[in-house]
Amino acid sequence: MTGMQQSRAPAASGLVDRIAAVPAVARALSWAEHQEHAFADETAHIAAIPAPNFGEQERAAYTAARFRDLGLSAVEIDQAGNVYGLIPGAGRAAVAFLAHMDTVFAADVSHHVTRKQGRMFGPGVGDNAAGLAGMIGAVAALNAGGAAPSRPVWFVATVGEEGLGNLRGASAAADRLGGDVDAMIAVEGSFFGRLSHTGVGSRRLEVTCRAPGGHSWHDFGKPSAVHVIARIASAITDLSVPTEPRTTYNIGRIDGGIGVNVIAEEARLLLDMRSISAPALDDLTARARAAISDAAGHGAACEVREVGFRPAGALDPEHNLAMVCAAVLRRLHVMPQYAPASTDANVPLSRGIPAVTLGVTRGGGAHTRAEWIETAPLVRGVQQLVLVTMALAHG
Repeated sequence: MTGMQQSRAPAASGLVDRIAAVPAVARALSWAEHQEHAFADETAHIAAIPAPNFGEQERAAYTAARFRDLGLSAVEIDQAGNVYGLIPGAGRAAVAFLAHMDTVFAADVSHHVTRKQGRMFGPGVGDNAAGLAGMIGAVAALNAGGAAPSRPVWFVATVGEEGLGNLRGASAAADRLGGDVDAMIAVEGSFFGRLSHTGVGSRRLEVTCRAPGGHSWHDFGKPSAVHVIARIASAITDLSVPTEPRTTYNIGRIDGGIGVNVIAEEARLLLDMRSISAPALDDLTARARAAISDAAGHGAACEVREVGFRPAGALDPEHNLAMVCAAVLRRLHVMPQYAPASTDANVPLSRGIPAVTLGVTRGGGAHTRAEWIETAPLVRGVQQLVLVTMALAHG
């Protein structure tokens, strides 16, 4: 913690302590203390609804119904597929919570959830069924305690956070709410205790090469799309990247050709590049494109297409939003862990809107069918959202 953070931390902690002592807030926190099973049930129900990228409609319909059940105002599903709900209040909205609905799993994958010894297992249970359930749980806790924020608070279930969704839901939410809200908070299922105020940017390129092809014996020497893609991959892996700001690349997939004795007519690769610095990401992208151009040719026509983009951005850790969130975690006896992340918060951060990412429980195996979470931390994860809501709406 910097000297400025240390000087401001008591003020943020004092605010959170005062908010926690408000009778209605205390009742909300006490109610949440006894709702582990209810929060887990909500998580399991959401996780059981398939929600692949571009296929979130069923989960959105369920979320909209839950928002209405909880008495939120202005509940609607926008053209992007996001679900909105509002706790009304006076003046400019204090905060918008964003929890993404989509998962990395196709609809035909079994979404069965199992429970054992305080853990839940299932595809997407942590990323991001628990995050969405935590956001819903926070609204329920506020209702149970009769805690009414004095300023408006938005709750948004977003689409398109995973994979090549390119944060289209968060972008739509920022377009709609960004000018009328003081802060945005991305709610993720796992990593309770992590306070991310830096968004990791990314660019994804698809490189496709096409060549005449032919028979491996009779047409030996003719251009092969696979050979050209291999040259391009080698050129990319020769690129150097800075460690500060941290910048990375990965060729996640290569495919092409139809047989071992066939000179390939077509081949492609997918390249992922990431950095916490927008200029560093732009520089790597330019160098990658140059390396691809230099290695291409050899009788094959190559096309480069950008298939994914996530903007980078960062919030000053001494900003009031970060200080309040850190004070809330400490109030719950959790030491904040600062680490960059790639979430819905990237969009507001890139636009100069104060934003952070918070988790609501702990788990592992994200993006695998063996994904799991612990259910006990859901209680403090929800209490965290309650305190942040009330502190930002009254502070």
